[in-house]
Amino acid sequence: MTKKYFGTDGIRGRVGEFPITPDFMLKLGWAAGMAFRSMGACRILVGKDTRISGYMFESALEAGLSAAGADVMLLGPMPTPAIAYLTRTFHAEAGIVISASHNPHDDNGIKFFSGQGTKLPDEIELMIEELLDAPMTVVESSKLGKVSRINDASGRYIEFCKSSVPTSTNFAGLKIVVDCAHGATYKVAPSVFKELGADVTVLSAQPNGLNINENCGSTHMGQLQAAVLAEHADLGIAFDGDGDRVLMVDHTGAVVDGDDLLFIIARDLHERNKLQGGVVGTLMSNLGLELALADLGIPFVRANVGDRYVIAELLERNWQVGGENSGHVVCFQHTTTGDAIIAALQVLLALRRREESLAQARQALRKCPQVLLNVRFSGGENPIEHPAVKEACERVTLAMAGRGRVLLRKSGTEPLVRVMVEGDDEIQVRGHAEHLAKLVTEVCA
Repeated sequence: MTKKYFGTDGIRGRVGEFPITPDFMLKLGWAAGMAFRSMGACRILVGKDTRISGYMFESALEAGLSAAGADVMLLGPMPTPAIAYLTRTFHAEAGIVISASHNPHDDNGIKFFSGQGTKLPDEIELMIEELLDAPMTVVESSKLGKVSRINDASGRYIEFCKSSVPTSTNFAGLKIVVDCAHGATYKVAPSVFKELGADVTVLSAQPNGLNINENCGSTHMGQLQAAVLAEHADLGIAFDGDGDRVLMVDHTGAVVDGDDLLFIIARDLHERNKLQGGVVGTLMSNLGLELALADLGIPFVRANVGDRYVIAELLERNWQVGGENSGHVVCFQHTTTGDAIIAALQVLLALRRREESLAQARQALRKCPQVLLNVRFSGGENPIEHPAVKEACERVTLAMAGRGRVLLRKSGTEPLVRVMVEGDDEIQVRGHAEHLAKLVTEVCA
């Protein structure tokens, strides 16, 4: 069945525009509470990032869940993967995250985790959607859900992150800059690296509800690049607003993306005979990653774009490591979802074991030039299926004569068409990408 509200990453949109409204969130909380309570006693954790609308939606969800008879445990501002972890450790039936990830403050959304800390199965999302279209009821007063707050949530998650590295780990002598994007990692991330001995300079850790992801974090790397150079740091680490994406900067100021990080982690596990199976990337993963892994004898497969598809592929193959070039990196040997802090720790460990810098480690991955352009898409006919666009894509593919790729796709979280061209000639690649983006713009007009 086609889902009415749930996309590839929960429900997301602009605050105040349906369905990102207080009344919808009230009903969503009730529907989720009813769905999970139908399976027995029900306890649900609720966490959020730092955007100002999180307070409003937290209250609405809390009321709806209580009306359905579900007990609620509030976590406050916490990274998305922390909520997945705490949902497991508290043996809750589900976890809810109020976040729009890397989007600006005027967007928000809802993500769900199962009691196992994984994405919700389709059948439960469909059950919630059916209930959203049913009249809202309230359980009798004696059965209303109770609400409590977990005051030590940050400390629990910090210790969990530290447990993903050997107890002997000491990053003394390592100078790093950490950019928290004024988001959900602003408390926990600096503490993790400091407690493991690193010399940490912290950027963008003063959230005010409006500055999340604003010219900082993994979507705006300039501030971190400048700070790494100014501080003469060994490297920089950038998180997104909800803490499930990580990018890095090496000591020269160069950006190190998710493909690089995935390669460094996979190579380290492979060299220690601890890589289970191969690596899952996406349709957007650079061709150079595939080739570099092949040189090491590591299998590589591509999933659709979106961490839920990467995770599904990992589960199906019983592999452990996967991710996206945007910085979602999944390390199943440690956790159940993409976790930016844990991924960053695995990279730092790999560098220590090889006694090399981040700049040196990424040299083994030679990327093919890749150009990605975003074209705003207002609805109506899907431009990707337009005959002129399809024909142009075929012409570009033929012109590259097997030395490149063309990929057009609609974003799962924003009204955008993403135009990607990859090949061995950067000038040719950019020309093809700009031509296709212009054509898509014309079709959308």
